[in-house]
Amino acid sequence: MNVAIIGLGLMGGSLALSLKKLDFIDRVIGYDHNPEHQSTAMELQLVDAIATFEEVKQSDVIFLAIPVNGILRALEDLKTVPETTTIIDLGSTKEKIIEAVPQEIRKNFVAAHPMTGTENFGPKAAIEGLYEDKVVVLCNLEDSGEVQCDTAKRIFKALNMKKHFMKAKEHDRHAAFISHMPHAISYSLANTVLKQENKHNILALAAGGFRSMSRLAKSSPNMWEDIFRQNKDNILEAIELFETELSNMKTAIKNEEWDSVHKEMSDGNKLYDIFK
Repeated sequence: MNVAIIGLGLMGGSLALSLKKLDFIDRVIGYDHNPEHQSTAMELQLVDAIATFEEVKQSDVIFLAIPVNGILRALEDLKTVPETTTIIDLGSTKEKIIEAVPQEIRKNFVAAHPMTGTENFGPKAAIEGLYEDKVVVLCNLEDSGEVQCDTAKRIFKALNMKKHFMKAKEHDRHAAFISHMPHAISYSLANTVLKQENKHNILALAAGGFRSMSRLAKSSPNMWEDIFRQNKDNILEAIELFETELSNMKTAIKNEEWDSVHKEMSDGNKLYDIFK
């Protein structure tokens, strides 16, 4: 099986490293619109070769590891792939991508969202094992071809990923709360501190809690702008509900209602019971 990966950053580069170790994958080629990314990917031996887009289209499996708006454009350019080809996107939103898939290749297409990543980006951010033991959400598989479904499941199983299945609309709402809203909050937290504190105070006083909460603010603005655009309504709902919770905490502190403050914190503690 020959695999092509469009996008050689964190997600695509890490995927390439893992795929190259699978015994049923013969060759992994890469494509990226950024020549520097292509050069770095070869230096780091992330892929076996850099390919032209025409060569990508002849691969058995094509992964789209690019920002979500780029996925929409790439799908239009892939309308002439063979009917046996499997196209798998790794985008963080699903509904608008699925709606945009050209009808000619709907059977070729599998919508996937690996729930993994780091705050870093670019080929140098690629790490082996990024996908190991992580969840991958597969959406609307009833509209994908049988061969394509089997191929995607085989690959994700070989990567030791845990498969979950849901509708794209459901996925996007859940992702807004679990992933997209936290990124918006992290960017806002970073900007709040940057506008109030000089860098010397930040370095002196910022400990583990602040570093953990602001870590996501290192994430690629290009990628996350696209995600916010595509999942706007769900993200706005999540932010508004968060604002209500934060306002409740603010009011309780302002009025010195310490029992209420304590209850808010105790209720929040329950989140981590889910992970036990």
